[in-house]
Amino acid sequence: MHALDVLGDPVRRRILELLAEGELGAGEIGECVQQEFGISQPAVSQHLRVLREHGFATVRAEGRRRLYAVDAHGPQEARDWLTPFERFWLPALDALGTELARGRRQRRLAADATPSADGGRASSADDGSAPEAGVGTSRTSTVPASTTPASSGSAPTDAAPGIRPVAAHSPKES
Repeated sequence: MHALDVLGDPVRRRILELLAEGELGAGEIGECVQQEFGISQPAVSQHLRVLREHGFATVRAEGRRRLYAVDAHGPQEARDWLTPFERFWLPALDALGTELARGRRQRRLAADATPSADGGRASSADDGSAPEAGVGTSRTSTVPASTTPASSGSAPTDAAPGIRPVAAHSPKES
């Protein structure tokens, strides 16, 4: 079975999500997965077996308990297979990271320029010094113009996906 076939099952993906938080007992995994997916304990055990056999999970005994953890081999195999395709999304993520940082910087500069009620300068908690987690971490150094948000004909924004930004109002010229 290929690594992506293992990850193709939603129950196994959920088990891996649980294990990503740290080591868990088989009973804890079973309880959560049974509740969320309505499957039996033997079915959960079969999914755990598939994850173990394909390098996605390890198990160790601690008394009568069986403790499961993520094994790096399986996820690495999936990543290795996906690596040649990163060129399709990493430039767009880099461009998004740049636009998000630009928006944070603009907000910080606008807040710093506005005096606060105590007579001092307003400060911003977000200094825009680091990109969002997982954004802007590409190994690619060039971004095709067609993938940048600014090339779409609209002004760049840092609005969350699916949320339409509010347009800034400017006074009409007479």
